Amino acid sequence: MYNSLLTAFVTVADCGSFTKAAEILYISPTAVMKQINSLENHLDLKLTKRTPSGIRLTPAGEVIYKDAKFLFDFSKKSIANARQAMSCTDRTFYVGTSLLNPAKPFIDLWYRVNEDFPGYKLHLVPFDDDHNGILSEISQLGEKFDVLIGVCDSKIWLNKCHMLPLGRYKKMCAVSREHRLAKKKKLKIMDLYGERLMMVKHGDSDTNDHIRDDLKKHHPQIQIEDTPHFYDMSVFNRCAETGNILLSLECWQDVHPGLVTIPVEWEYSISYGLLYSLNPADHVLRLVRTLEQIK
Repeated sequence: MYNSLLTAFVTVADCGSFTKAAEILYISPTAVMKQINSLENHLDLKLTKRTPSGIRLTPAGEVIYKDAKFLFDFSKKSIANARQAMSCTDRTFYVGTSLLNPAKPFIDLWYRVNEDFPGYKLHLVPFDDDHNGILSEISQLGEKFDVLIGVCDSKIWLNKCHMLPLGRYKKMCAVSREHRLAKKKKLKIMDLYGERLMMVKHGDSDTNDHIRDDLKKHHPQIQIEDTPHFYDMSVFNRCAETGNILLSLECWQDVHPGLVTIPVEWEYSISYGLLYSLNPADHVLRLVRTLEQIK
Protein backbone atom coordinates (compact mmCIF):
# COMPACT_ATOMS: atom_id res chain seq x y z
CA MET A 1 0.00 0.00 0.00
CA TYR A 2 3.06 2.23 0.01
CA ASN A 3 6.38 2.50 -1.79
CA SER A 4 8.50 -0.37 -0.41
CA LEU A 5 11.60 1.87 -0.52
CA LEU A 6 10.14 3.72 2.48
CA THR A 7 10.86 0.67 4.64
CA ALA A 8 14.59 0.97 3.92
CA PHE A 9 14.50 4.73 4.48
CA VAL A 10 12.76 4.50 7.87
CA THR A 11 15.08 1.70 8.98
CA VAL A 12 18.16 3.76 8.08
CA ALA A 13 16.71 6.76 9.91
CA ASP A 14 16.02 4.68 13.02
CA CYS A 15 19.48 3.05 12.97
CA GLY A 16 21.53 6.02 11.83
CA SER A 17 23.62 3.60 9.78
CA PHE A 18 23.42 1.79 6.44
CA THR A 19 25.26 -1.19 7.93
CA LYS A 20 22.94 -1.57 10.92
CA ALA A 21 19.90 -1.13 8.70
CA ALA A 22 21.24 -3.83 6.36
CA GLU A 23 21.45 -6.26 9.27
CA ILE A 24 17.81 -5.65 10.17
CA LEU A 25 16.63 -5.86 6.54
CA TYR A 26 18.83 -8.93 5.78
CA ILE A 27 20.34 -7.32 2.70
CA SER A 28 23.75 -5.79 2.01
CA PRO A 29 24.67 -2.20 2.95
CA THR A 30 25.16 -1.52 -0.77
CA ALA A 31 21.60 -2.66 -1.46
CA VAL A 32 20.32 -0.36 1.30
CA MET A 33 22.19 2.61 -0.17
CA LYS A 34 20.78 1.82 -3.63
CA GLN A 35 17.25 1.80 -2.22
CA ILE A 36 17.78 5.16 -0.51
CA ASN A 37 19.22 6.61 -3.74
CA SER A 38 16.24 5.24 -5.69
CA LEU A 39 13.78 6.81 -3.25
CA GLU A 40 15.58 10.18 -3.37
CA ASN A 41 15.60 10.07 -7.19
CA HIS A 42 11.93 9.09 -7.25
CA LEU A 43 10.95 11.98 -4.97
CA ASP A 44 13.58 14.38 -6.36
CA LEU A 45 14.54 15.19 -2.76
CA LYS A 46 17.69 14.83 -0.67
CA LEU A 47 16.57 12.87 2.39
CA THR A 48 19.80 11.84 4.14
CA LYS A 49 23.28 13.16 4.79
CA ARG A 50 26.44 11.56 6.15
CA THR A 51 27.91 13.00 9.36
CA PRO A 52 30.81 11.90 11.60
CA SER A 53 28.23 10.41 13.98
CA GLY A 54 26.31 8.54 11.30
CA ILE A 55 23.43 9.06 8.88
CA ARG A 56 21.20 12.03 9.64
CA LEU A 57 18.01 13.25 7.99
CA THR A 58 17.72 16.48 6.04
CA PRO A 59 14.73 18.75 6.75
CA ALA A 60 12.96 17.12 3.83
CA GLY A 61 13.90 13.71 5.21
CA GLU A 62 12.38 14.61 8.60
CA VAL A 63 9.05 15.37 6.92
CA ILE A 64 9.06 12.16 4.86
CA TYR A 65 10.10 10.13 7.91
CA LYS A 66 7.22 11.42 10.02
CA ASP A 67 4.65 10.86 7.29
CA ALA A 68 6.07 7.41 6.44
CA LYS A 69 5.63 6.25 10.05
CA PHE A 70 2.02 7.43 9.89
CA LEU A 71 1.55 5.67 6.55
CA PHE A 72 2.92 2.38 7.94
CA ASP A 73 0.51 2.50 10.86
CA PHE A 74 -2.39 3.48 8.63
CA SER A 75 -1.63 0.65 6.18
CA LYS A 76 -1.56 -1.97 8.96
CA LYS A 77 -4.87 -0.74 10.34
CA SER A 78 -6.39 -0.63 6.86
CA ILE A 79 -5.36 -4.23 6.12
CA ALA A 80 -6.61 -5.40 9.51
CA ASN A 81 -9.93 -3.65 8.97
CA ALA A 82 -10.26 -5.08 5.48
CA ARG A 83 -9.54 -8.60 6.74
CA GLN A 84 -12.05 -8.15 9.53
CA ALA A 85 -14.68 -6.94 7.09
CA MET A 86 -13.94 -9.83 4.77
CA SER A 87 -14.21 -12.37 7.58
CA CYS A 88 -17.76 -11.28 8.24
CA THR A 89 -18.84 -12.53 4.85
CA ASP A 90 -16.00 -14.75 3.62
CA ARG A 91 -14.75 -17.55 5.87
CA THR A 92 -11.47 -18.36 4.16
CA PHE A 93 -8.05 -19.66 5.12
CA TYR A 94 -5.38 -18.01 2.99
CA VAL A 95 -2.54 -20.50 2.46
CA GLY A 96 0.90 -19.47 1.15
CA THR A 97 2.45 -21.71 -1.47
CA SER A 98 5.72 -21.69 -3.44
CA LEU A 99 7.98 -24.06 -5.33
CA LEU A 100 10.06 -24.91 -2.25
CA ASN A 101 7.23 -24.55 0.26
CA PRO A 102 4.22 -26.10 -1.50
CA ALA A 103 0.78 -26.10 0.09
CA LYS A 104 0.05 -29.79 -0.61
CA PRO A 105 1.00 -31.04 2.90
CA PHE A 106 -1.46 -28.53 4.33
CA ILE A 107 -4.17 -29.52 1.87
CA ASP A 108 -3.75 -33.16 2.94
CA LEU A 109 -4.19 -32.12 6.60
CA TRP A 110 -7.10 -29.84 5.81
CA TYR A 111 -9.27 -32.67 4.52
CA ARG A 112 -8.79 -34.47 7.83
CA VAL A 113 -10.15 -31.54 9.86
CA ASN A 114 -12.35 -29.53 7.50
CA GLU A 115 -15.53 -30.93 9.05
CA ASP A 116 -14.59 -28.94 12.16
CA PHE A 117 -14.69 -25.75 10.07
CA PRO A 118 -18.08 -25.77 8.30
CA GLY A 119 -18.44 -23.06 5.72
CA TYR A 120 -14.70 -22.39 5.46
CA LYS A 121 -12.79 -22.62 2.20
CA LEU A 122 -9.15 -22.40 1.15
CA HIS A 123 -7.48 -19.81 -1.05
CA LEU A 124 -3.89 -20.41 -2.21
CA VAL A 125 -1.59 -17.37 -2.28
CA PRO A 126 1.62 -17.88 -4.33
CA PHE A 127 4.91 -16.31 -3.28
CA ASP A 128 8.52 -16.41 -4.53
CA ASP A 129 11.40 -18.32 -2.89
CA ASP A 130 13.76 -15.36 -3.19
CA HIS A 131 16.76 -15.07 -0.79
CA ASN A 132 15.52 -11.78 0.69
CA GLY A 133 11.89 -11.83 -0.40
CA ILE A 134 11.10 -14.94 1.63
CA LEU A 135 11.72 -13.00 4.85
CA SER A 136 9.24 -10.37 3.76
CA GLU A 137 6.70 -13.10 3.02
CA ILE A 138 7.17 -14.69 6.45
CA SER A 139 6.67 -11.27 8.02
CA GLN A 140 3.30 -11.04 6.25
CA LEU A 141 1.84 -14.11 7.93
CA GLY A 142 -1.50 -12.93 9.23
CA GLU A 143 -1.77 -10.30 6.50
CA LYS A 144 -1.02 -11.67 3.04
CA PHE A 145 -1.81 -15.22 4.11
CA ASP A 146 -2.76 -17.07 7.28
CA VAL A 147 -0.47 -20.09 7.18
CA LEU A 148 2.09 -21.91 5.10
CA ILE A 149 3.94 -25.21 5.35
CA GLY A 150 7.68 -24.63 5.64
CA VAL A 151 10.85 -26.65 6.07
CA CYS A 152 12.19 -24.73 8.99
CA ASP A 153 14.56 -24.59 11.90
CA SER A 154 15.79 -21.19 10.78
CA LYS A 155 16.40 -18.85 13.70
CA ILE A 156 15.62 -15.90 11.45
CA TRP A 157 12.29 -17.38 10.39
CA LEU A 158 11.28 -18.50 13.87
CA ASN A 159 11.84 -14.99 15.23
CA LYS A 160 9.12 -13.85 12.84
CA CYS A 161 6.48 -16.56 13.28
CA HIS A 162 5.26 -19.57 15.24
CA MET A 163 5.67 -23.13 13.97
CA LEU A 164 3.58 -26.22 14.69
CA PRO A 165 5.97 -29.14 13.99
CA LEU A 166 4.43 -31.74 11.70
CA GLY A 167 7.29 -34.08 10.82
CA ARG A 168 10.76 -34.38 9.38
CA TYR A 169 12.15 -34.64 5.86
CA LYS A 170 15.23 -36.71 5.07
CA LYS A 171 18.30 -34.85 3.88
CA MET A 172 19.31 -36.08 0.43
CA CYS A 173 21.75 -35.05 -2.29
CA ALA A 174 20.87 -33.50 -5.63
CA VAL A 175 23.21 -33.87 -8.62
CA SER A 176 23.11 -33.02 -12.29
CA ARG A 177 21.69 -35.76 -14.50
CA GLU A 178 25.14 -35.86 -16.14
CA HIS A 179 26.99 -36.33 -12.83
CA ARG A 180 28.92 -39.56 -12.24
CA LEU A 181 26.63 -40.33 -9.28
CA ALA A 182 23.35 -39.62 -11.05
CA LYS A 183 22.46 -43.26 -11.77
CA LYS A 184 22.97 -44.48 -8.22
CA LYS A 185 19.86 -45.51 -6.30
CA LYS A 186 21.47 -44.67 -2.97
CA LEU A 187 24.71 -42.95 -2.01
CA LYS A 188 27.28 -43.93 0.54
CA ILE A 189 28.89 -40.99 2.26
CA MET A 190 32.25 -42.01 0.77
CA ASP A 191 30.72 -41.40 -2.68
CA LEU A 192 30.90 -37.71 -1.81
CA TYR A 193 34.65 -37.74 -1.18
CA GLY A 194 36.47 -35.34 -3.49
CA GLU A 195 33.20 -33.60 -4.38
CA ARG A 196 32.05 -30.08 -3.57
CA LEU A 197 28.90 -30.16 -1.43
CA MET A 198 26.71 -27.05 -1.45
CA MET A 199 24.84 -26.28 1.78
CA VAL A 200 23.57 -23.25 3.70
CA LYS A 201 26.22 -21.23 5.46
CA HIS A 202 26.81 -21.58 9.18
CA GLY A 203 24.82 -19.71 11.80
CA ASP A 204 21.07 -19.85 11.16
CA SER A 205 20.05 -23.52 11.31
CA ASP A 206 21.06 -25.82 14.18
CA THR A 207 20.37 -28.85 11.99
CA ASN A 208 22.54 -27.70 9.12
CA ASP A 209 25.25 -26.49 11.50
CA HIS A 210 25.34 -29.97 13.07
CA ILE A 211 25.60 -31.62 9.65
CA ARG A 212 28.36 -29.25 8.58
CA ASP A 213 30.35 -29.84 11.79
CA ASP A 214 29.89 -33.61 11.55
CA LEU A 215 31.06 -33.72 7.93
CA LYS A 216 34.07 -31.50 8.59
CA LYS A 217 35.12 -33.59 11.57
CA HIS A 218 34.56 -37.10 10.22
CA HIS A 219 34.65 -36.61 6.44
CA PRO A 220 37.11 -33.80 5.61
CA GLN A 221 37.47 -35.29 2.13
CA ILE A 222 34.19 -33.54 1.26
CA GLN A 223 34.60 -29.89 0.28
CA ILE A 224 31.78 -27.63 1.49
CA GLU A 225 30.58 -24.59 -0.44
CA ASP A 226 28.35 -22.04 1.31
CA THR A 227 24.98 -21.07 -0.10
CA PRO A 228 22.70 -18.32 1.27
CA HIS A 229 20.66 -19.23 4.35
CA PHE A 230 17.60 -19.80 2.17
CA TYR A 231 17.58 -21.72 -1.10
CA ASP A 232 15.92 -20.38 -4.20
CA MET A 233 16.04 -21.50 -7.83
CA SER A 234 19.45 -19.88 -8.35
CA VAL A 235 20.96 -22.39 -5.90
CA PHE A 236 19.49 -25.34 -7.81
CA ASN A 237 20.65 -23.80 -11.10
CA ARG A 238 24.19 -23.47 -9.76
CA CYS A 239 24.18 -27.15 -8.78
CA ALA A 240 23.05 -28.14 -12.28
CA GLU A 241 25.54 -25.85 -14.03
CA THR A 242 28.67 -26.50 -11.94
CA GLY A 243 28.49 -30.25 -11.36
CA ASN A 244 28.54 -29.68 -7.61
CA ILE A 245 26.41 -31.70 -5.22
CA LEU A 246 23.58 -29.96 -3.37
CA LEU A 247 22.41 -30.90 0.11
CA SER A 248 18.67 -31.14 -0.58
CA LEU A 249 15.49 -32.71 0.77
CA GLU A 250 13.19 -35.56 -0.19
CA CYS A 251 10.35 -33.05 -0.72
CA TRP A 252 12.39 -31.16 -3.34
CA GLN A 253 12.94 -34.04 -5.75
CA ASP A 254 10.99 -32.38 -8.58
CA VAL A 255 12.10 -28.77 -8.07
CA HIS A 256 14.65 -28.75 -10.92
CA PRO A 257 14.21 -31.02 -13.97
CA GLY A 258 17.97 -31.10 -14.59
CA LEU A 259 18.75 -32.60 -11.19
CA VAL A 260 18.39 -36.04 -9.65
CA THR A 261 17.79 -36.25 -5.90
CA ILE A 262 19.30 -39.34 -4.29
CA PRO A 263 18.98 -40.72 -0.73
CA VAL A 264 22.18 -41.11 1.30
CA GLU A 265 23.17 -43.66 3.94
CA TRP A 266 23.04 -41.21 6.82
CA GLU A 267 20.46 -40.16 9.43
CA TYR A 268 20.30 -36.46 8.65
CA SER A 269 16.83 -34.89 8.54
CA ILE A 270 15.15 -31.55 9.23
CA SER A 271 11.80 -30.53 10.67
CA TYR A 272 8.91 -29.04 8.77
CA GLY A 273 5.68 -27.60 10.05
CA LEU A 274 2.83 -25.14 9.88
CA LEU A 275 4.05 -21.54 10.08
CA TYR A 276 1.64 -18.90 11.38
CA SER A 277 1.69 -15.36 12.75
CA LEU A 278 3.07 -14.41 16.14
CA ASN A 279 -0.36 -12.81 16.68
CA PRO A 280 -2.72 -15.21 14.92
CA ALA A 281 -6.39 -14.52 14.29
CA ASP A 282 -8.84 -16.57 16.35
CA HIS A 283 -9.80 -18.88 13.46
CA VAL A 284 -6.11 -19.56 12.72
CA LEU A 285 -5.39 -20.35 16.35
CA ARG A 286 -8.38 -22.71 16.40
CA LEU A 287 -7.02 -24.42 13.29
CA VAL A 288 -3.61 -24.84 14.93
CA ARG A 289 -5.16 -26.33 18.06
CA THR A 290 -7.20 -28.74 15.92
CA LEU A 291 -4.16 -29.84 13.91
CA GLU A 292 -2.22 -30.43 17.13
CA GLN A 293 -4.69 -33.19 17.96
CA ILE A 294 -4.14 -35.18 14.76
CA LYS A 295 -0.51 -34.64 13.80
